[in-house]
Amino acid sequence: MKLSTRLRSHVCGEIETSHVGRKVTLSGWVQRARDLGGMVFADLRDRYGVVQLVFRGAEQAGDPALLEAGRALRHESAVRVTGEVAPRAPGNRNPEMATGEVEILVESLEVLNETPAELPFQIDGVQEAGDELRLRHRYLDLRQPAMQEIFGLRSRAAMAARRYLTDEGFVEIETPLLVKRTPEGARDYLVPSRIHPGLFYALPQSPQLYKQILMCSGFDRYFQLARCLRDEDLRADRQPEHTQIDLEMSFVDEEDVFELVEGLMVHLWREVLGVEVESPFLRLTYAEAMEGYGTDKPDLRCGPALFDVGDLAESSTSDLFRGVIAQGGRMKGLRVPGGVEWSRKIVSELEEVASRGGAKGLAWMKVGEGGTLSGGASKFFADAATTLIERSEARTGDLLLFIAGPGKVALPSLDLVRREVGRRRGWTEGRPPAFLWVNRFPLFERDEATGAWTASHHVFTMPHDRCRDTFDTDPETAVGKLYDLVLNGVELGSGSIRIHRRDLQERALAVIGIDAEEAERRFGFLLRAFDYGAPPHGGIALGFDRIIMLMTGRTSLRDVIAFPKTHRAFSPMDECPSAVEPRLLTDLHVAIRKDD
Repeated sequence: MKLSTRLRSHVCGEIETSHVGRKVTLSGWVQRARDLGGMVFADLRDRYGVVQLVFRGAEQAGDPALLEAGRALRHESAVRVTGEVAPRAPGNRNPEMATGEVEILVESLEVLNETPAELPFQIDGVQEAGDELRLRHRYLDLRQPAMQEIFGLRSRAAMAARRYLTDEGFVEIETPLLVKRTPEGARDYLVPSRIHPGLFYALPQSPQLYKQILMCSGFDRYFQLARCLRDEDLRADRQPEHTQIDLEMSFVDEEDVFELVEGLMVHLWREVLGVEVESPFLRLTYAEAMEGYGTDKPDLRCGPALFDVGDLAESSTSDLFRGVIAQGGRMKGLRVPGGVEWSRKIVSELEEVASRGGAKGLAWMKVGEGGTLSGGASKFFADAATTLIERSEARTGDLLLFIAGPGKVALPSLDLVRREVGRRRGWTEGRPPAFLWVNRFPLFERDEATGAWTASHHVFTMPHDRCRDTFDTDPETAVGKLYDLVLNGVELGSGSIRIHRRDLQERALAVIGIDAEEAERRFGFLLRAFDYGAPPHGGIALGFDRIIMLMTGRTSLRDVIAFPKTHRAFSPMDECPSAVEPRLLTDLHVAIRKDD
């Protein structure tokens, strides 16, 4: 790898003892400078590392003018220096620096571009800077070594994914960015057409229909690192534009996709992080995940699964618990191994966590010697102590936590508590990555406002074999060949085996209220492709940004996307979105309506 250019003979991170006595030219940014009177020491940084510069005065056989120039250096100015590589004195060596045994005795200095006297924030990470400030000066934020490491890792991961998929026979094909608007579950970004007045393109939420058409075209293994855009409200793990590892395969069923993707994850973690991931991954159905963990994206590291105590609540002496069950509610429990050591204050804090999920309270009891229960709600279950111990698999010293309420409240609330328990007990730190598959999701769900059926994921999913004949007459019980890949409680991607026959696709569209005429108008190009021998096919879209976020231990996608937006989909650096000239709107046949 040749890194030298006309402006540098070497990069900062490669200078070592073998270079002692040689003259080198380096270019980079001034990380810091220390004036010791007769000498100035400065750290020069580029993407490859940091090396120490020495500006000497006359007493050290140096150049007084250079010494003054060294004193005038401002942090983060771009400079070029030429000098001789010298060994550091034994007492001045820095074992924490890769270049800590050498330094550059500066003979010439050129300031390529000087910074203002005051920086918006310090690049060394000592000074905390708010997200808005960091994004406004993203060019400075990205200079931080930690950020440089993230994007170096991201690049390596992208290359590793490409190598793996190419070796598995996949062809990388780019799909359009200006597409026909189709329902994908989120709002589209629309692009007005200048040439076709009144008509609009959409920016793709995913390459879904195009990759299905590629399967109809005989490309039996497709992939791309696809850019996707969705006009939706943001949160820590969402951005208006994101990158996904998008892939599709012909003549496959679920297990074929699982095996391929598991191999990709094993490859990425090994090649990029040097971590061995065990496979095959655990498989859970959607129903099993919800019952066992209260969520369809459980974090397997956070201790035991939930257990059901609805029948015991129904026969308990608590009017509250019996009332919840009588009204169709649920009561679920969570075992905390060794939790009796926790104070009542900690239990109260867990109750506050449960309340964030809508729970009205958090019941508890302790497990003592000989299978006895004490404290909290134990008095209501005196006749069921043995059953509770067996069902929860509790041991002496464990703490049992319970939530009672409507199923849509009790389950997610206890999931929040379980995650918090895992964090407090340290179960999530330093553990191997916990991958799993969740599959057999419901095909359809009711719109609470209208009562109409909507696709729970997307309407192109093949119904499971057991409901192939009844999915449109009994949508409530229909499940699909749908699957999510989950890592450490985060959904990495969703996929499915797709419908590949026109008759099945038209029946699925009819369930969500799209008749034959509307289906032809919206999806005619796909339906016509199905008429020409479309093969069985399936695939997945893996959130590449989320993968990098988890690989680097970050909690926000903004840290792993070079130029992200704020939570209001705004870019402080380039002040985007922005207004445009009226004449451009006229060319696009667009008028801005001002609200009163």
